Amino acid sequence: MRMPMPIVWLATLLLAACASVTNPVTGERELTVMDERAEIAEGAKAHRTVIEEYGVVGDAALQAYVDRVGQQLAAKSHRANLKWTFTVLDSPEVNAFALPGGYVYVTRGIMAYLDSEADLAGVLGHEIGHVTARHGAAQATQQARAGAAVAGATLLGAVIEAATGVPGVARAAGGLTQAGAAGLIASYSRDQELQADQLGAEYLARSRYNPANMVDVIQVLSDQERFAADAAKAAGRAPPAGAGWLASHPSNAQRLQQIRVTAGQLLARQPTGWADDGRDGYLRAIDGMTFGDGREQGVVRGRQFFHEPLGIAITAPQGYRIVNGSEALSLVNAARDAGLLLRPVPAALVQKTGASHEAVLRQGFGATDGRIEKLTLGGSLPATHFVGQRRDAKGNTGSLDATIASGPRGQLFLLGRVASDAAALERARPALREAELSFRALGPAERAAAQPWQLKLVPLPAGGFGQLARSTPLAELAEQQLRLLNGVYGGHVLPPAGSLVKVVQ
Repeated sequence: MRMPMPIVWLATLLLAACASVTNPVTGERELTVMDERAEIAEGAKAHRTVIEEYGVVGDAALQAYVDRVGQQLAAKSHRANLKWTFTVLDSPEVNAFALPGGYVYVTRGIMAYLDSEADLAGVLGHEIGHVTARHGAAQATQQARAGAAVAGATLLGAVIEAATGVPGVARAAGGLTQAGAAGLIASYSRDQELQADQLGAEYLARSRYNPANMVDVIQVLSDQERFAADAAKAAGRAPPAGAGWLASHPSNAQRLQQIRVTAGQLLARQPTGWADDGRDGYLRAIDGMTFGDGREQGVVRGRQFFHEPLGIAITAPQGYRIVNGSEALSLVNAARDAGLLLRPVPAALVQKTGASHEAVLRQGFGATDGRIEKLTLGGSLPATHFVGQRRDAKGNTGSLDATIASGPRGQLFLLGRVASDAAALERARPALREAELSFRALGPAERAAAQPWQLKLVPLPAGGFGQLARSTPLAELAEQQLRLLNGVYGGHVLPPAGSLVKVVQ
């Protein structure tokens, strides 16, 4: 699993002096750059960054439900003294993570694939385990010892390069964004992930949830991997690199094997007396929750991207894939060696330059010598394209191939061409120009398609998920996706007809 680690947090820690503390889980002394007081302080700072980056689900009842489950587990953990905070993030990513000091996050993306309150407790218990065992503090200490250089990292480049597989995107994105970004992505070690699984199962048992539900949670991750590989194969693509919980190290197969042993040991100590798994209450809590892309992030519909709040749309060329990131949209070719990045120009830069396209290119993105071309995108939006050289704030030079466009509501947008090398960019140039020219104001007929999808509960019909697939907007392997949503992907046994199941509407 991965967790955001904001630059300000790490930079502060790397300057801190080492202290000796007792690990609450193991009872052993350890040298650290972050004692408990520092954990709480830096976690609070990082929390603000996470909320700003992701946004929170605007459902007070759902937030309260997750907080109740989390607080119940935290009270039974090795660090019940911490002031714990549990937040549902407005992200379609299948992910959960924690920050030092007691800050735990689950995305609505992972909640869609869980099937009960006990499953949710398993995810939260795993993240609580990372905090109680001080895994974040251990990582910060290890990076400090290694002299980790993180100040120049950008979330935009790191995330898009990881998601799209386009080598060099991080460098190109970094060159196109002067403001930098909030953080970078780091992974826990093999032993830390396994320990968090074991602690999660232990906290489930202490809270009267059956620890076997921790096995169910890891199975969800394993099924996600299988579906991603099956979908890629069906589309003729290479299997995607894992992200979030799907990028766990060790493998989910190894985690499954280990957690079955742990759950078995806990069950042997207390074979009866487990609480109800809370499936009905959990399903009611997520009924109506947004599924997939949300309104504030814009939505992907096939080759189309619609963003209703910004009033914009763009079409990906045939064979290109749309990756809707938190900082930018990317349209990536099949070879994954070239693409187009779309993102708003920072408001401070627009104000500083008076919204002049050429001034934005020169003052904001370092454009120096090159060719300027005036364009009209989507039939009505004025734009300026620049191809040439750029110079950053440190005097380093490089190439820049980018367009600044005026949006329908006065906001400026950057459309930057990126590639692994000059040859890949040249091959992709016609398709990238096609994509740029499709950038347009959202039309009246497109507004309906721009509305997010929702999870709804329906009785499973006699025709099973195949029957439900005929009425869902899911396009890619619809029946398999519905099975995945309901925990019966692959060879799992179907629930009986009439059982409440999740569908996408």
